[in-house]
Amino acid sequence: MGILNITPDSFSVGGQFLHSGGLDTDTLCRRAEAMAFAGARILDIGGESTRPGAEPVSEQEELDRVLGALAVLRSRVDAIYSIDTSSPTVMQQSAALGAGMINDVRALSRPEAIATVADLGLPVCLMHMRGDPATMQQAPTYTDVVEEVRAFFQERLRLCIDGGIEKGNILLDPGFGFGKSVGHNFELLRRLSDLAEEGLPLLVGLSRKSMIAGVIDRAVDKRMPASVALALMAVYRGARIVRVHDVAETVDALAMWSTVEQR
Repeated sequence: MGILNITPDSFSVGGQFLHSGGLDTDTLCRRAEAMAFAGARILDIGGESTRPGAEPVSEQEELDRVLGALAVLRSRVDAIYSIDTSSPTVMQQSAALGAGMINDVRALSRPEAIATVADLGLPVCLMHMRGDPATMQQAPTYTDVVEEVRAFFQERLRLCIDGGIEKGNILLDPGFGFGKSVGHNFELLRRLSDLAEEGLPLLVGLSRKSMIAGVIDRAVDKRMPASVALALMAVYRGARIVRVHDVAETVDALAMWSTVEQR
């Protein structure tokens, strides 16, 4: 899964696709084409930054960003388009334009979100986050981070299935960096196979995150090698989808790993 953040303040590539004149469609399409050519099967479009400390944007602004990007990309780049949103309205209108998946950092907790996804019949990823982006990194605490994330998933699964979403359409994301310390993040990765036991596909996003800087002092744009290493570890422990900025490098590393594992 390749990351396409249509936001001015993404922690990694903030403002790459947005300028004073609006959406830079040429840059966006070149980036999406490069990701798809390198091996990304899914492209994840987000119109609201959820980095630590981020403030929410209006629903109309999110709609303008996401729908504008999706409309252009669908006509030029062949991929499955995932929409990174918590808004039922954005979900509905994106699906009408051909989106094939919903990726919600709030795990469908907003009013009408479960009913909307049930009606759409699209695959959905439920992510664990403690708090909200504006406050989630203010001293997060857990007794056992893995068991508490597991309990969260079990409760959200119950609500989603009771609300009409087919279990086979649900993916889970432990939410690395979302309301978790560096230690929590590495404990989650170390025991990721425990969450895979839930029997649903795991989607993992570790690319360029600050947990890397908690071990090695690297600026965001220097974290590619560490990000690739973390993606490999996640797949080894049961991740089925890795959400990354550096698609080509991750695909190459996974190709080498899978070749060895299959022999």
